[in-house]
Amino acid sequence: MELKTTKTPHSCSIDKVVEHLSANKNTGLSSEEAARRLRSFGPNLLEKKKKKSVLIVFIEQFLDPIIYILSIAMLLAFAFGDWLEGFAVLFVIVMTTLIGFFMELQAIRSVEALQKLAPTMSRVVRDSKVKNIESSLLVPGDVIVLGMGDVVPADARLIETNALALKEASLTGESHQVEKLTGSLDKNTPISDQKNMVFSSTIVSRGNARAVVTSTGNHTKIGEISSLTRKAEKLRTPLEKKLSRLSRKLIWLTLILAAFTTLSGYLQGKDLMLMIKTGIALAVAAIPEGLPIVATISLARGMLRLSRENVIIKKLESVETLGEIGIICTDKTGTLTENKMVVRSIIVQNEKLEEIKLNKHGFSVSNELQRRIFEVSTLCNNAGIGEKNSEDPLETGLLDFVKEFDGDPQSIRKALPRTKEFPFDTDKKRMLTINEEEDHFLVCVKGAMETVLEDCSYLQNGEVISPMDTKPDWLEKGENMASNGLRVLALAYKHINDSSTEPMKDLILLGLVGFEDPPRKDVQQAIETYRSAGVKVVMVTGDHPQTALKIGEEISLTTKGRDSEPVIYGPDIGDLKNISGVEKKKVLDASIFARMVPEQKLDLVSFYQNNNLVVGMLGDGVNDTPALKKADIGIAMGIRGTEAAKEVADVILMDDKFTSTELAIRQGRNIFGNIRHFVVFLLSCNLAEIIAVAIASMSNLPLPLMPLQILFLNLVTDVFPALALGMGRGNKSVMDQPPRPSDEPIITKKIWYAMIAYSLCITLAVIGITWYGYSFNGYSPVIVNNMAFYTLILGQLLNVFNLTSRKSSFIFNEVTSNKWVWGAIIISLLIVVLAYWIPFLNTILSLVPLKLEQLIMVIFFGVISVGLTQFLKRNGLIV
Repeated sequence: MELKTTKTPHSCSIDKVVEHLSANKNTGLSSEEAARRLRSFGPNLLEKKKKKSVLIVFIEQFLDPIIYILSIAMLLAFAFGDWLEGFAVLFVIVMTTLIGFFMELQAIRSVEALQKLAPTMSRVVRDSKVKNIESSLLVPGDVIVLGMGDVVPADARLIETNALALKEASLTGESHQVEKLTGSLDKNTPISDQKNMVFSSTIVSRGNARAVVTSTGNHTKIGEISSLTRKAEKLRTPLEKKLSRLSRKLIWLTLILAAFTTLSGYLQGKDLMLMIKTGIALAVAAIPEGLPIVATISLARGMLRLSRENVIIKKLESVETLGEIGIICTDKTGTLTENKMVVRSIIVQNEKLEEIKLNKHGFSVSNELQRRIFEVSTLCNNAGIGEKNSEDPLETGLLDFVKEFDGDPQSIRKALPRTKEFPFDTDKKRMLTINEEEDHFLVCVKGAMETVLEDCSYLQNGEVISPMDTKPDWLEKGENMASNGLRVLALAYKHINDSSTEPMKDLILLGLVGFEDPPRKDVQQAIETYRSAGVKVVMVTGDHPQTALKIGEEISLTTKGRDSEPVIYGPDIGDLKNISGVEKKKVLDASIFARMVPEQKLDLVSFYQNNNLVVGMLGDGVNDTPALKKADIGIAMGIRGTEAAKEVADVILMDDKFTSTELAIRQGRNIFGNIRHFVVFLLSCNLAEIIAVAIASMSNLPLPLMPLQILFLNLVTDVFPALALGMGRGNKSVMDQPPRPSDEPIITKKIWYAMIAYSLCITLAVIGITWYGYSFNGYSPVIVNNMAFYTLILGQLLNVFNLTSRKSSFIFNEVTSNKWVWGAIIISLLIVVLAYWIPFLNTILSLVPLKLEQLIMVIFFGVISVGLTQFLKRNGLIV
């Protein structure tokens, strides 16, 4: 069944919409017809992303370049009969994948626990009766009944309204409520101005209505946005890209060095099978087997730390990517602001028209004027009467204002009971109540400035009531408030003797009240922190430009009076893929984007990514989901965020605090620093092994390492210190540094040079003691091998202290303050001692007893390796 009005029902009359839908606005659909349409159109549900099975989550852990390399090394070991090496590498693969599997599974289950299990219900007219049914059973043509606090279950054309207003922030990004009407509109009216329509997932904030359903499920506006979300391509995380590039380099390094060492040793007359086994062992040594384990544990530890700070990470790699963020695109309402309306200023007539900026000391008006303002604010107000979640935020703000300045709403309402109410009228844009006051009645009015002023003949001037002769001045002053981003309401009153008297004529104006959704108190400090860290914060909102600008200035996102225009208006952006250099610079420099629709948010994220920026996107509404998915890191709000936003996001802030992102970015940066430290440590140690064996293979020196000794080093003395480096708390000043370029590799050219220098210093110590023992003292090859083996162990363990900056103290730094590092060194030394004393292990590792002078030489050469490295570092020759 194809409905002609599904695309533009807002441009058709009510009767035409009802006719094309074959509906009846009085009796609704029959149960039989509703069942037939349900079979034709399907349930009123959005198509959801298929959940990954446990098996798929497990298999995905193996799709990693390092795992590929380790698997090849394992197969080669088995092929040559080196079962011990093969099973050792298999153990590493299994441990790595299991850690990643259980951590990601835990994150998935945490997110699923956030989802609502109870089905949503809707009131619908069926068979001439109003019934409660599951929202999923709604079909086009159904007549739904809406009241305050209801979540609209489908897109619908309004049939009749009574003071209806909706909160549409989750769909359009608009922070204020939208007044609704029933008349037809122009065909090209944008969704934010389609006031005769209600849309799925929006909330009724005031009034009640009936509407005929025009679209359900994927055909709703939210369904269209969800479709756009599914099309948004999710890029690989920066860490995944960098580890992949590093792995490719290691593959070539492994093949070249293993083949070269095997061939050169054979040509030197060494045993062919020994050199083949040594080549395989060196191939394994070239690959940092500990890298995936340590990276996974480091990321998992970061995930757990952040979870204690109410930050849920859905995927391990997202922890590190947080530290790469160079720009944060954030929604305004509820993220940067409190998501509530607060009275900020009042305009009163006190001999002259005066705007009073409210503060905790009061607002300095006469007692009579203050009393009347309190009365109208309280009496012409339904806040605190009905359900809290259905209250108008403006009314709540008025009541809070009365309480803040020592008014007592409860006493006012008790003293002046309401006898009659005229609910908010969308045409007149005002609300009116009549209350008993002694022997007469008090009329209280609040509403749109231009409407209320039109009916005012007098004004309250302090204690005196005087004729109203300055309406243009009031209008101008009120418009100035509005241009500064404030919502403006007028308050008025009068006395009547008979409640049947016309209440709206000859009103007495009390003043104009300006509201704003105030910024969160901790946001400004967070933005300053981001600025110091080189992270740009950009507000992307569907709200009015002036409202966005005012909030931006208050939180120091932009500077008041800046030469360049800080706000870019959504409809003026155009195609971001094809813009001039001048326009491109303007977009990159902008801090605020207003009146943005979902497609533009998505395009903006892509624009930043195409300009080599790692993008973090904060959002809570369905309108944010395409951009959340496209961003390198999508961050959703856990409290007020929609299920759609939570589903596509990488990170969920359970406390809805913008400042929580700062903790996450700090953690991400520290984790990257830790990853860089243990990668440099592992590769420098492994490279030292390879170079030492290669030099010995090309000379007449005995091999300083046997195949099983190489594997022992990689599995014991490499992994524990590397793991300890990954457990460090990181650099305290990490947020005082700019973000790394998104294409910066884990190991830069400077770090490569430093890493090679580290490895050469260790190699020099190993080859030095090998030459000293074999050529100078004439020790047997076995003794020389053992001395070189222990020197390499000591040099590698001490190498962990070479990883700090040359500007740091050698004694007091982030590595020496890491208790895990000291624990790792002690454990590694204990394992070496056990291997020396336990007969089974010392036989496998070809270990023999050494004399005291030989052990002293081991210590001497081991310490020399660190001394050489520190000499180069402290003299600025390496980083």
